[in-house]
Amino acid sequence: MTSASQFRWESSTRSDTGRVREINEDACLAQPERGCWAVADGMGGHAVGDLASRVVIDELSRLPPSHGIGRLLADARTSLLSANRQLREEAARRQVQRIGSTVVVLLARDCYCGYLWAGDSRLYLYRHGQLNLLTRDHSQIEALKAAGHLTDEEALHHPAQHMITRAVGATDLLDLDENTLAVADGDMFLLCSDGLSNQVGDEEMASALATVDCRRACEVLVDLALARGGRDNITAVVAHAEDAEASDKTLLNPTA
Repeated sequence: MTSASQFRWESSTRSDTGRVREINEDACLAQPERGCWAVADGMGGHAVGDLASRVVIDELSRLPPSHGIGRLLADARTSLLSANRQLREEAARRQVQRIGSTVVVLLARDCYCGYLWAGDSRLYLYRHGQLNLLTRDHSQIEALKAAGHLTDEEALHHPAQHMITRAVGATDLLDLDENTLAVADGDMFLLCSDGLSNQVGDEEMASALATVDCRRACEVLVDLALARGGRDNITAVVAHAEDAEASDKTLLNPTA
């Protein structure tokens, strides 16, 4: 599909309840024609997490057409602030402490991508054979690691592993991180909930994304997480950028 970006974008999604949970509290969005993708993960153990993730995705699905990545990021931020307000009001109405969801959003305009997030849903970039984590978890574990109190190995089995420090709906004031980057021909992006990233390693992610097949990558990654117990909801969104005018296209893909 043709999007608002100078690149041609293709994408695929897969979301699975997993083998333990009864309800899928994850939700996702893939609008390659509009240059918008997102994953939201309703907060486990809190009231109606499936409602929370759906409110977040519904708001993002209605982003207005924008010129430039800066404007698009600003509009996405406004949409998430609206979702935050709705969830705070709903929690008050139901007399519960909070109804919340993590979120990670990827946006494309022209030759740039922007992304913003709250919580531990993640965004990865696979480029030139290298996988890079673009987001940093807003979690107790990440804070302990940053302070030097935990090693990566110790963090794997720490009791605070699932405690996040930011989420849409968690507090009256929503704190979002954001960044931008220039897109390159062949870039593969993975957005996922922690049900996937907690079960699938970096090398396995890279191997799946190296196929440059969005649908197959989603299937492989979710199947891996399911095979390891599927203890949480699992969601993957994979997006691929192709520049039809790239001068080295025939070298990168001789069959194109």
